[in-house]
Amino acid sequence: MLRNREIILGVSGGIAAYKSVYLCRELTRRGANVHVVMTNNATQFVTPLTFQTISGNSVTHELFELFHGSEIGHVALADRAHAIVVAPATANILGKVANGIADDFLSTMIMATRVRVLFAPAMNVVMWESAAMQRNIASLLADGYHTVGPVPGELACGVHGSGKMSEPETILEALEIMLTPKDLAGERVLVTAGPTLEPIDPVRFVSNHSSGKMGYALARAAVRRGATVTLVSGPTVQPDPLDARVIRVTTAREMRDAVMAEAAAATVICKVAAVCDWRPVTAHPVKLKKGAESPGALDLEANPDILAELGRTKRPGQILLGFAAETTDVTDNARRKLEAKHLDVIVANDVTSPRAGFHSDTNTVQILTADGDEVRVPNLPKDRVADRILGVVAKLRAKG
Repeated sequence: MLRNREIILGVSGGIAAYKSVYLCRELTRRGANVHVVMTNNATQFVTPLTFQTISGNSVTHELFELFHGSEIGHVALADRAHAIVVAPATANILGKVANGIADDFLSTMIMATRVRVLFAPAMNVVMWESAAMQRNIASLLADGYHTVGPVPGELACGVHGSGKMSEPETILEALEIMLTPKDLAGERVLVTAGPTLEPIDPVRFVSNHSSGKMGYALARAAVRRGATVTLVSGPTVQPDPLDARVIRVTTAREMRDAVMAEAAAATVICKVAAVCDWRPVTAHPVKLKKGAESPGALDLEANPDILAELGRTKRPGQILLGFAAETTDVTDNARRKLEAKHLDVIVANDVTSPRAGFHSDTNTVQILTADGDEVRVPNLPKDRVADRILGVVAKLRAKG
């Protein structure tokens, strides 16, 4: 999404400017051509040389600076950008833009652009909660600007509260959401992700190797493409996708109850979670000790088949997508699952393949549809695999 994009990174005068160095590095690492514009106050926190070294481009901070030759700086940069990100966005710069004040390079450039602008506010909690600041934020949103954060945390002044700048990864996610075409606008997408844990006792459980990475990638991709997303997640260490509603569960039965409660409202259901097929018949209330209390062989009973239930109760127009993590006969097993569970789409992968297992950041998949179409996706980062999968969903929706 960011490769070959012209991104302007505006840096205003706050202590969070040190995080903007990392944000600049990540933008360039993802292929963006980054032009940094600093306020004079920002140069008191981080030197322009730091940003110039990371971005490979000269840094602008003087209002009457020319860009190339006789090009007027703030106009030339505004014309060539795909997006502007201001991080940190202090109360000062937010107030200027909200009230049409253009008295330095950054505020003048924002006034002179038609591209989308994302602000990442950062300030003292009292400043953030002030009536003036909240009026300015409401005005900016009404004018079509975008914001991400701030978040609660320990602030530079030693106070704990809202006002901390969002982390660079979150800002990047918000930028990608802002720039992605919204071909799934109007869709209500329900995604499941992660493993389930089936308790043996308060310490031990039966589970599987699922990391949740693929399901979370699908949720993020659906948000980027304009869908309203609900994510039902088993226990994972994955960060919540920005702008998605997250419901956390532990066991298969909890996941079944949460999914069935949400399914009727969904237009697309992506069943990615690796749900345990069986659970111990007895969950002991206290930790079992070695020796005499050892359960020996575990007695297991079947968990509910959530995907099959969704297939039986699927309403007209609803798209149901499942996953098949296989180790042998991948295509044949996936096709049988597609038909047996009344799915519209199934995504199959060989979890024994290199760089395609549960904990990998990449995946290699086959996407099969009930219409007989097949798409083979080579080994790619899971975020890109997710976009390929949702491309098939969008195509199905376009067919009606």
